[in-house]
Amino acid sequence: MTLKHPQLIPIWCLIALCTSSCEQQIEVKLPPSPRELVVEGRIESGANPVVWLGWTQGYFEPLDLSLSEDFFVGGAAVVLSRSDGASVTLEPFCTADLPEPVLEQVAAAVGLPVALLSAANLCFYTTFDPDWVGESEVTYVLSVDLDQTSITATTHIPAPVPMDSLWLDSPGPPDSLGIAYARFTDPDTVGNAYRWFARRINRRPAWDETPGVIKDPDFIAPLGSVIDDEFFNGLTFEFSAFRGIPPGSTAPEDDFTSPEFGYFKVGDTVVVKACTMDRQVYLALASYEAAVLGQGSPFSVPADMLTNVVGGRGLFAGYAASLDTIIYTP
Repeated sequence: MTLKHPQLIPIWCLIALCTSSCEQQIEVKLPPSPRELVVEGRIESGANPVVWLGWTQGYFEPLDLSLSEDFFVGGAAVVLSRSDGASVTLEPFCTADLPEPVLEQVAAAVGLPVALLSAANLCFYTTFDPDWVGESEVTYVLSVDLDQTSITATTHIPAPVPMDSLWLDSPGPPDSLGIAYARFTDPDTVGNAYRWFARRINRRPAWDETPGVIKDPDFIAPLGSVIDDEFFNGLTFEFSAFRGIPPGSTAPEDDFTSPEFGYFKVGDTVVVKACTMDRQVYLALASYEAAVLGQGSPFSVPADMLTNVVGGRGLFAGYAASLDTIIYTP
């Protein structure tokens, strides 16, 4: 038989090679990456700054609390400056040195469970000076010096944009489970960016495994929490948001198989924190969320997460926060 399309032969050969290769074990050796200092810091309008320092880890290195000295680094000189020329040195606080009442306050401030803070000696940097709470329309510069490493990061807290209205409702037929809805008006200036947080402040019922405990220890940003005004600049815009899942939560409603996963429930009292941020913070957070959403997808494009840290990795974020409270009633 004569082949009329001999150019197809290489394609069939390629298919055969791919098929046979599926039976072979492929080992991927990643080149070692340089050890870099990682910053996770924030300053929010009306709140004191909080800064965590750590070191980058290899992709296949195990994560363990015994390595907490790599994730939470003390001994650095951390200075925060602002656009009026003033500066303050942030003091280190390590959880192993804190008494129980203070530890509970710290857990609420940084959004980590007391059990986690008790299990590992985690260090962070802050100041409780009331003159150093975040202010809108102010630029902040973070400088960190540790051994031979120096890094800086700059963030700007823009003007807040409060929500016009907020409510909780079922996305389908009337139900005891629902999501949050909001309506707001974007200013007529290009480049505004927003992030959504929510926190359930009602306590768990008597029959729960942890009765009397507040449902969410801190504000939680659900996946997909950041957006800019590229498509609705200057318009009144309505959107919805699912409930975020607290990191490491073992609550029954946070199990992926639970029908309550990602939903608020009738009776929940929810404090919403709507934040504005500068462009660099938005781009960094958007790249992080894109990386999380692309995990496991063969069609996702590998990419580094963006950062506003010069000389290291991570993010120093400034937020202008607007708070409101809603109750989910039937």
